[in-house]
Amino acid sequence: MIVLADAPSRRRTPVRATGLGAAVLLGLAATVAGTLVPVVGAPVFAVVAGVLLSPLTRRRSAAMAPGLNLAKGPVLQLSVVFLGAQLSLGQVLSVGAGSLPVMLGTLAVCLLLAWSVGRRLGVPRDLRTLIGVGTGICGASAIAATTPAIRAKSNDVAYAISTIFLFNVAAVLVFPPLGHALGLSAHEFGLFAGTAVNDTSSVVAAAGVYGPDAAGYAVVVKLVRTLMIIPVVLVLTTLTRRGADLPETSKARLAASLVPWFLVAFLAVAALNTAGLIPATAQAALHQAALLFIAVALAGVGLSTDVAALRRTGARPLLLGLILWAAVSATSLGLQFLLAR
Repeated sequence: MIVLADAPSRRRTPVRATGLGAAVLLGLAATVAGTLVPVVGAPVFAVVAGVLLSPLTRRRSAAMAPGLNLAKGPVLQLSVVFLGAQLSLGQVLSVGAGSLPVMLGTLAVCLLLAWSVGRRLGVPRDLRTLIGVGTGICGASAIAATTPAIRAKSNDVAYAISTIFLFNVAAVLVFPPLGHALGLSAHEFGLFAGTAVNDTSSVVAAAGVYGPDAAGYAVVVKLVRTLMIIPVVLVLTTLTRRGADLPETSKARLAASLVPWFLVAFLAVAALNTAGLIPATAQAALHQAALLFIAVALAGVGLSTDVAALRRTGARPLLLGLILWAAVSATSLGLQFLLAR
């Protein structure tokens, strides 16, 4: 009896290790590549490499799926928790009252256009949601937090990450000369970059050209934008679960389950950092762990991607990404101009 009971568990462990091990190896390689080319970043390397290798993994989908699901689930959620170590709740106040209207305005415009324009373009709901939160909040981190909330498919996540990356690179190239042409101060450009560029590495790359003052302020704005993940994910989780066909016993527990555990843990870690209970060395370690876990998770997403379905999606989501990027950029500059009058 003991042998019969242990045999399935012995079989499950190697099966899970197969997919998870592949995602970890690819995530480690992507992390190294992201360090060498920070403008691209580990998440993009991970998801693109995973997509390129996905035809090989689909041949062994039964063996790979359990481990890849671990990468796309718990590993992805833990990456969001670790991001909290970079946030001090006091930073929300330090950015000044003037920056919050710009952040909230760009987010509102982006999400509204993602819903309305994406619908008109025929972009699937989950994909337009991911592109919207990725553009409006903080790129790969927002997509990572939103994916479990709406139970997005790997194909949609891969496309959204790739779309966000393209316009991040465009921002790094276009924004500094645009800022000089408009005569923006270091503070104004920092707010512009912090609200209109997504991933931190791209924010630093764009604002760093303007000088250390612009870069420092842009990073603070970018970190505060990360807090917008919380209300957005809560709303999306509520809508997703209410729309599900749940039995009555599950509906009775819906209110208690609307807050994802990883968001609670994210806030707890941020609160610990605010209280000064996370040393600087631990902050750095948790930040690196978050980047690695995101890379591993997105490698799992890439390896799970159906390339044929990705091709069938076409260029409409890319057009949506372009519209949202242009709208967020224009809104950031426009609100700054109006508030300065």
